[in-house]
Amino acid sequence: LRHVRQDARLYAIPVVMITSRTAGRHREHAMALGATAYLGKPFQETELLALLAQLCAKPIEAEEAEA
Repeated sequence: LRHVRQDARLYAIPVVMITSRTAGRHREHAMALGATAYLGKPFQETELLALLAQLCAKPIEAEEAEA
């Protein structure tokens, strides 16, 4: 993720980390690296789908605001 966030072509791509490591320090580290969201296992499928829908809608909403 560190490399992704350093690449101007990839910088804005949302990244959702899904991991079994749910301690606060792991979440903080992921967010410091540039994670957009962090889900611990087990996670609810509905939560993931809602998060992905939200992340996918952001560019569309931005384009509509510019129109």
